[in-house]
Amino acid sequence: CRCCAQGRRHGSILYSILRSEQRALPPPGPAPRGCPCGSRRRVALRSPQVACKAASAVLVKTLRFVQNVPCFQELPLEEQLLLVRSCWAPLLLLGLAQDRVHLETVESAEPSMLQRILTARQQGERAPAPAPAPAPGRPHHGPHLPSAGDIQAIKGFLAKCWSLDISTKEYAYLKGTVLFNPDLPGLQCTQYIEGLQREAQQALNEHVRLIHRGDEARFAKLNVVLSLLRSINANVVAELFFRPIIGAVNMDDMLLEMLCAKL
Repeated sequence: CRCCAQGRRHGSILYSILRSEQRALPPPGPAPRGCPCGSRRRVALRSPQVACKAASAVLVKTLRFVQNVPCFQELPLEEQLLLVRSCWAPLLLLGLAQDRVHLETVESAEPSMLQRILTARQQGERAPAPAPAPAPGRPHHGPHLPSAGDIQAIKGFLAKCWSLDISTKEYAYLKGTVLFNPDLPGLQCTQYIEGLQREAQQALNEHVRLIHRGDEARFAKLNVVLSLLRSINANVVAELFFRPIIGAVNMDDMLLEMLCAKL
């Protein structure tokens, strides 16, 4: 395919990835601790406007980073869209971790099972009144609300990143590993993309061996970060950070529009 032809014009993936990265931000404060029980309870962002604005800014920055990777630009547009649609959520979470974005959440006011039984008895056969539509910007206490377990998975990922004090270069290599996923169905440039992912991992390993010579387990710890990302559903990320502000959103359409725009 044309993405694999004529070799690479921009050197190693080190240049391709790091040229679009920005400086690291100050170290995080204490990692938030969540309750280990009640993982099925529904939760919402305490300040959805603030959190969603931060997530939107990180998404724009993330897609700008992707667009500035020369070896990504050499791929056909169809391949670019496949990659971005599959990895936008983990890339966003890596960006949130890098920018030290903390999540403050509150439990939704859902009635307990006992309250539901008592309310049903009091109402008898009367049909329940329709629930009022939430005001713009307010948390949605509906079936789309993420569970406490979903939020704990995201907070656990962020806490892991912050505990490792991941550097700008390490974030860049992790993003490269996530972006260039050769296992997606429908890809045509599989070998080329697999080579890019392998280069990102090799560059990460070499960087860790050079900078963290006394920590032989750091490379494995950074790959644990990637494994945590795989356990987080992209739909949960979309519901948490975008639905509270703009309502139901088709992420594929939004990503296509953003990817084709000059961010």
